[in-house]
Amino acid sequence: MSSAVDDESDGRRVPANRRPRVAREKGSARDIPELVSALYGEAPTALRVQLVEQLVRPLGPLALVAIATGAFRHLLYRLRRDAAPISPDDVGRITSGQVLELTRYVQQCSPDALLQIGALIADGPVGAMTMSGTALLIALGLEQHRYWS
Repeated sequence: MSSAVDDESDGRRVPANRRPRVAREKGSARDIPELVSALYGEAPTALRVQLVEQLVRPLGPLALVAIATGAFRHLLYRLRRDAAPISPDDVGRITSGQVLELTRYVQQCSPDALLQIGALIADGPVGAMTMSGTALLIALGLEQHRYWS
């Protein structure tokens, strides 16, 4: 099997090592859910609550019951106008693996929500003190730069 790929613009074949730079750089966007998940695993409860609140904000009821085999269905009450905030007990039931699935979904349906997580981490020194928090801030900064360029 050849390591060349078809160039969609004119049908020529391009060697794998000569693919456009943009295609190689998209790895940071794929890493963002993994970084959010790692940060969630290391974060204190207060930051976990804020992360989950930010991630579920753009979701509807179907997404809440479908993502991570229904792991977020207990948060359906959050969709009401007068809903109480997510509690520490709520995030106590959520694993970092489930946050990974949630973040992957949010990355597809509402990438702006992930950019807002960067502001959340930057405002709270606890999030930025971890390696995952720092790496996430860097990845989000790069992603935001590409998003606005």
